[in-house]
Amino acid sequence: MLGGNFIGHVAAFLTIGMWGYSFVSSKVLLENGLGPVQIYMARFLIAYLLIAFISHKRLWALNLRDEGQFCICGLCAGSLYFIAENTALKYTLTTNVSLLTSMSPLLTAMLVGLIYKNEKLGIGTWLGSAIAILGVGCVVFNSSTAVAVNPLGDFLSLAAAFSWAIYSLVLRSLNANYDVWFISRKTFFYGLLTAIPFLIFENDTVDLPEVIGMPEVFGNLLFLGVGASTVAYVLWAVSVKQLGAVKANNYMYLQSVVTLIVSAIVLSEPVTIIGILGIILIMCGLWAGDNINKILEKRKNKI
Repeated sequence: MLGGNFIGHVAAFLTIGMWGYSFVSSKVLLENGLGPVQIYMARFLIAYLLIAFISHKRLWALNLRDEGQFCICGLCAGSLYFIAENTALKYTLTTNVSLLTSMSPLLTAMLVGLIYKNEKLGIGTWLGSAIAILGVGCVVFNSSTAVAVNPLGDFLSLAAAFSWAIYSLVLRSLNANYDVWFISRKTFFYGLLTAIPFLIFENDTVDLPEVIGMPEVFGNLLFLGVGASTVAYVLWAVSVKQLGAVKANNYMYLQSVVTLIVSAIVLSEPVTIIGILGIILIMCGLWAGDNINKILEKRKNKI
């Protein structure tokens, strides 16, 4: 039914499933005493070692400019993104973090329209953005019935989404000259390097060797490092190649649904009518942004 793109759709669906579950895994690790930076460092170290084992022949980028861009990728898609995301999990619901960080494709489209004048955004994109932002407001309000009103977690989630949007823009120029293995390895490397200052100032964390033997700690760290990082990045590259960046990115909004279901089952987090309404609005915003422009363009061509 999906034709030649079947593999791309399957790869995207599996990736989003792992990314959606990763929020719950991180929450479990936080509840076992691990710190946000500690979780990130352990996760990316596992992923980096695995990818370095596969892709290790080439060390440096073609020039200093590209090397600097890889550093930005490591900062925006690595340390800043995941540390903000993991810290947000301490202050708001897991579902909130998943939903708000999944706004990154929409933020990316808006940044492209603002920065690249030759790629103007249509009315559908702006309308979709407005609807999705309204949904974000509902999602933020959803947590106020369960925890004390504290916007820090939601702000950090949006900051993580914005950080990923910047990464997506930088990645545009790197994709033309480097393969996914090299890009992933460099991103993981600079992600680890730029996280060291955060690790130095992180307090109140457990000694990892003491808790690594606990099944819930070992299992979730293994999943985050091997599954949600290494395997997911490779599958995501396959989906983008098969479907294109726009269609593949549409799947990112489904990670909130995965997180909503899993967090309700595993963490017993509440699901309110307002939270569900927020999901519906975000999905509608995504549909509007992706389809209204196409419909208007078809009508224009007919005329």
